Amino acid sequence: MISLDEKDRKILQILQENAMVPVAEVATQVGLSTTPCWRRIQKLEEEGYIRKRVALLDRQKLNVGVTVFVAVKATRHAVDWLDEFKHAVEAVPEVVEAYRLSGEIDYLLRVVVPDIAAYDNVYKRLIERVEFADVSSSFAMEDMKFTTALPLKYA
Repeated sequence: MISLDEKDRKILQILQENAMVPVAEVATQVGLSTTPCWRRIQKLEEEGYIRKRVALLDRQKLNVGVTVFVAVKATRHAVDWLDEFKHAVEAVPEVVEAYRLSGEIDYLLRVVVPDIAAYDNVYKRLIERVEFADVSSSFAMEDMKFTTALPLKYA
């Protein structure tokens, strides 16, 4: 792994805010010429600091404006159950994030859907594939903060 310097952090900050910024503009903002800046970006990609470049879409315009947090308790803690659960979650496109947790809740899912009826359909598809000890759903009332930008001061 390369050691990140201030220019690398600045490049990452610019690109995570807008991956479409032309390299020449990134270079200007960072204080480099285009070729060395491009080499740094390529190195950051090769080293895995930049995993991929994506477009963030508008959930409201795509009719998936309702966010549901789903807390799942497993029926048992075994590798085969975990594999079954992972496959079930991967097969449902409405599940946009899934985490294995410590504590009382075993897994937390973030689901995006147009409405409660659509969530009910997602729920039924999940319980069709995997047996749960408990499932609890919470509907987000307001997006108070949403970002994909990571803090870079720890890098």
